[in-house]
Amino acid sequence: MGARCSKFSICWFHSHLKASVLESSDLENGGKGEKNAWPSFGEFSLEQLKVATSGFSSDNIVSEHGEKAPNVVYKGKLDNDRWVAVKRFNKFAWPDSRQFLEEAKAVGSLRSERLANLIGCCCEGDERLLVAEFMPNETLAKHLFHWENQPMKWAMRLRVALYLAQALEYCSSKGRALYHDLNAYRILFDNDGNPRLSCFGLMKNSRDGKSYSTNLAFTPPEYLRTGRVTPESVVYSFGTLLLDLMSGKHIPPSHALDLIRGKNFLMLMDSALEGHFSNEDGMELVRLASRCLQYEARERPNAKSLVISLMSVQKEAEVPSHVLMGIPHGTASSKQPLSLTPFGEACMRIDLTAIHEILEKMGYKDDEGIANELSFQMWTSQMQETLNSKKHGDTAFRAKDFATAIDCYTRFIDGGTIVSPTVYARRCLSYLMNDRPQEALGDAMQAQVVSPQWPTALYLQATCLFSLGMEGDAQETLKDGTNLEAKRSKN
Repeated sequence: MGARCSKFSICWFHSHLKASVLESSDLENGGKGEKNAWPSFGEFSLEQLKVATSGFSSDNIVSEHGEKAPNVVYKGKLDNDRWVAVKRFNKFAWPDSRQFLEEAKAVGSLRSERLANLIGCCCEGDERLLVAEFMPNETLAKHLFHWENQPMKWAMRLRVALYLAQALEYCSSKGRALYHDLNAYRILFDNDGNPRLSCFGLMKNSRDGKSYSTNLAFTPPEYLRTGRVTPESVVYSFGTLLLDLMSGKHIPPSHALDLIRGKNFLMLMDSALEGHFSNEDGMELVRLASRCLQYEARERPNAKSLVISLMSVQKEAEVPSHVLMGIPHGTASSKQPLSLTPFGEACMRIDLTAIHEILEKMGYKDDEGIANELSFQMWTSQMQETLNSKKHGDTAFRAKDFATAIDCYTRFIDGGTIVSPTVYARRCLSYLMNDRPQEALGDAMQAQVVSPQWPTALYLQATCLFSLGMEGDAQETLKDGTNLEAKRSKN
């Protein structure tokens, strides 16, 4: 089956957007971590992924078992300079292309800052590939079992456990509670040193393939009996990961439980942690691991209760993950400061009033679709109605009646007769004025899809990202907008 490109999927990737951009979360108040990512899930061609991975070069393999693995993961770079992880399945893994696409799209609908999100797939001939966000800072297995510079700190181990529980709770809330072979290689670290759960484990390795490839000593007992993964199986695997985090080693659950029952839990703990954790915190994690590893599946906790339990033991919550991990992290102070335009300054301050004034003064001068609207000789009643919606929206926008502006601009956009980046920009600001930054971010990105070389779209994206608390992405997008405006002013 050939790749099919929707208007705002693959096309979006070619417009230099920040694809890691996600919706705001409220991790302090419940820890859902859910975000609406842009772009939406899309399909890639095999040729695109060949180019991205240098022809599936062995030099780009990042999966644990290298070329010998039945399903190999490659590091790749799209032509918008964005790094991705590309999983290439065994040629016999998914014979039914429709089933593969349905499964991939279902996983691709998930968006959370706790996941290394799935952003696309490829289904051509007998090729089956998945495309996900690339996480540059290795796996939990590397940092926990094979560390070079420093052992993972206690506070970071607690954070990994919490973030993983939040990822599982999010997936459960979206009807994707099953995760196949949860282990330390499935947890990856992003640019900020935050742990993310690989989305690849949300799909089986094949339609009928094995869901657990680890040593039988770590496999949930009910899976050994039935060969089926259940939500309780995932919690059992979470328990084995808690043992990994406590011990710094991959200890079989049976051995660990013997130590726990003999009240020798300190023998479980990583010697590198000595003096860095309280016995109370250690006991709390031991108790939680024991509950997860119950032989009877029904006696194990669910993901939500795991989150609640782990929230109470967090340490050094104010310290960024990259600091706890000892991972180098670029800061603005090490770079030349940006020379911001008035628009850029307003974005940095999230000064919506100033942005409103700027957009008002700009009008539609950069908008070919609207500038040329009067060149049409014949009007249908539908087109006239669509244009009236825009005019009513402009009136409301000038009057700062932003709720009405949203309604009118939405009717104009839904009319589909004329595509206007300026209308997207104005509705974006109207959403921001109504404290709806997720929707605003979507409009700012759609404006860039329509007009890729328009700095205003990037400036508005930066404003949305600042509003969502995503400082790093906001700074990068603001820099892109500033550079693009400077380039345009030279021409």
